[in-house]
Amino acid sequence: MATKTHSGGCHCGAVRYSTELDLSQPVISCNCSMCGRSGTLLAFVPADKFTLESGADSITSYKFNNHIIDHLFCKTCGIKSFARGKAKDGSDTVAINTRCLDDVDLTALKVQEYDGKNR
Repeated sequence: MATKTHSGGCHCGAVRYSTELDLSQPVISCNCSMCGRSGTLLAFVPADKFTLESGADSITSYKFNNHIIDHLFCKTCGIKSFARGKAKDGSDTVAINTRCLDDVDLTALKVQEYDGKNR
């Protein structure tokens, strides 16, 4: 496993975080109404592997459909760099938008398609 610490955040820099994840594992490209429009490439981590470094007061939330995922956006630039939710086992999880990680070669990521539109 190639877990390492990555930093990331929104476009304007108000929201910054660090997370431990393994980018040798596939990231998810979901086609649901939210992800399909925003173009996220998601990697999921347990909540204890995510640290919000700055910007808690710069984040706003949007919930839709089943209201179980807390889609979090920067109030200033509108970028959704991560979301909070629950894993299938009920544990807290964070969905990292890998497009918002610093110094990550997106062309090197393995992408797995997920049909969220029809779930």
